[in-house]
Amino acid sequence: MTSRWTEQDIPDQTGRVAVITGANTGVGFQIARALAGRGAVTVLACRDPRKAADAAARIRAATPPAHVEVEELNLASLASIHTAAKALRDRHPRIDLLINNAGVMWQPAGRTVDGFETHLGVNHLGHFALTGLLLDRMLGAAGSRIVTVSSPAHKQGRVDFADLQSEHRYQHMKAYAGSKLANLMFAYELQRRLTAHAAPTGSLAAHPGGARSELNRTMPVLFRGRHWGLALPITHSTERGALPILRAATDPAAEPGQYYGPDGWHEFKGWPALLASSDSSHDAEAQRRLWEESERLTGIEYSFLAGHRIPDQRPRGGDQAPRPTS
Repeated sequence: MTSRWTEQDIPDQTGRVAVITGANTGVGFQIARALAGRGAVTVLACRDPRKAADAAARIRAATPPAHVEVEELNLASLASIHTAAKALRDRHPRIDLLINNAGVMWQPAGRTVDGFETHLGVNHLGHFALTGLLLDRMLGAAGSRIVTVSSPAHKQGRVDFADLQSEHRYQHMKAYAGSKLANLMFAYELQRRLTAHAAPTGSLAAHPGGARSELNRTMPVLFRGRHWGLALPITHSTERGALPILRAATDPAAEPGQYYGPDGWHEFKGWPALLASSDSSHDAEAQRRLWEESERLTGIEYSFLAGHRIPDQRPRGGDQAPRPTS
């Protein structure tokens, strides 16, 4: 390995299956391109199948032997998550990598199909449900990993259990930061549970720093614009932004429970390195409480871990879709 971890350090991925959410553009596309180029069967799990198909074609054109698939997935809909998970399970008896990359940022007040606040619903609850529905496909794969993508914004975040769905007061930056904190809390709690059951799958977290991607389209134009304006000196390309996530997913030296991101100023840009997250992200009691609330809201239970069974997919409260609490 070089002192600066690069795409060239990704080990051969031949024979492995990688599922990446939000892989049709930006950092997700670069993750998919890199893994496909190393031989992985790469699944682009995206909301817009047309855009995903175009992205898959571009990857195949750049790397003709690449095996790239598309799966329609809308993380703002539990029904879509169930449908996508079933299709993936039917096609792939084994999944080696799950990259929980897709997300939304600084959205106006809104709700998912199931009534969840948009940031929490897409960034956290959607990935919580998807992971739970696919995890048993990973437990039989030695060296399998789940990488959940967070952000430096988690340091300003708070998971407010008294107003988890931002029903009483909504601020888009606060909602985004809280969802990114939830991503880390989920990744750490998942690893704690995997360890408790001696599972072979590892849970890690990473963030891309200030990658110049479409995720930032809601930022003030002064900080993005055609040439990224004032943000240009402290941001980097999506190729560079993908590296911390790729390192967490493939570096043999990366260990379960670790967190990777750029090593530069305020983690905005730089080379992928092991980082420390906020004290709040390591609050074990809050992690447990968020986990239980996520199970209740999504209807996905991870109790199968002990026996490696398929998770309970029944929504709580009979046949009614799970709804957020006030």
